[in-house]
Amino acid sequence: MTGHLAVVTGAARGIGRAIARRLASEGIAVAAVSRTLRAGDGALAGSLEETVALIREAGGTAAAFAADLGRPELDRVALVAEIEQAMGGTVDILVNNVAAARRYDVPFEDMTRAWFQDSVETNVWNTWDLMRAVIPGMKRRGAGWVLNISSRQAGPRVGPPYAFHPLAGSVLYGGTKAMLDRLTTGAAMELHPSGIAVNALAPNRGVATEHAAAVVPGWPSEPEETMAEAALVLCTGDPATLTGRVAYSLPLLHEFQRPVRTADGTALLAGWQPGDLDPAGFLPDYLHFAPAPPVPESLRPDASG
Repeated sequence: MTGHLAVVTGAARGIGRAIARRLASEGIAVAAVSRTLRAGDGALAGSLEETVALIREAGGTAAAFAADLGRPELDRVALVAEIEQAMGGTVDILVNNVAAARRYDVPFEDMTRAWFQDSVETNVWNTWDLMRAVIPGMKRRGAGWVLNISSRQAGPRVGPPYAFHPLAGSVLYGGTKAMLDRLTTGAAMELHPSGIAVNALAPNRGVATEHAAAVVPGWPSEPEETMAEAALVLCTGDPATLTGRVAYSLPLLHEFQRPVRTADGTALLAGWQPGDLDPAGFLPDYLHFAPAPPVPESLRPDASG
């Protein structure tokens, strides 16, 4: 996969860092983008410099680009141009992973206009605007891959009766992710003639990052590596056929019988190989918490997810 240039947002930690490392392990040059340039700059552990150091230590190519992607005035076209000039290539892979603060503890009726606008700007418009910034270059190359990181929270809360859920209704965060899913499928249709794949990817379960574990203790989890491997599938597949997906990590890995590797690509991840994944266990997150309501057969995922 040498000769490709990927932009991965929210790459200072968590899923974004894992995806950046896994792409780089396949020879893809990675532009890691986030607000947190150095360790200690942000409230959470992790930084772009640390991500880039991990990639370079493993023999990959990466550079850090600090940017607050939630700022309405940010010139994303200029950011992409800066990345391409610095790294000497055209961006042909874009992973939109950055997200605004989730604010799960704020009830629907207490959500402020400022919080709403911040979430829409960061989660939706930033994704849309970055896509617009990279698509001209992808069209010139005749191929490209866009991956939007979605969430199980984009799905419905099914009831009544309503099962307990530790994230309550997740109305704002889930609503923005639902729009990302729709944006993905529509853009995939329009960009298909140009050889550009557009897909969305969500984890089946809470991803075991430090931040997620702190937000939802005890959340049924999967490792970062499953999301990173699934992202690699969607960022390297044939744009003629593998596009327009709103995919979930475990069913996708099972569908492609994809071996799951560590983030640096050097070893298989024990316990998370295709043979270890039971399709019957690919359940929506609202079924992970008791007491769960009966779910109509039509809402249950089939064996392929």
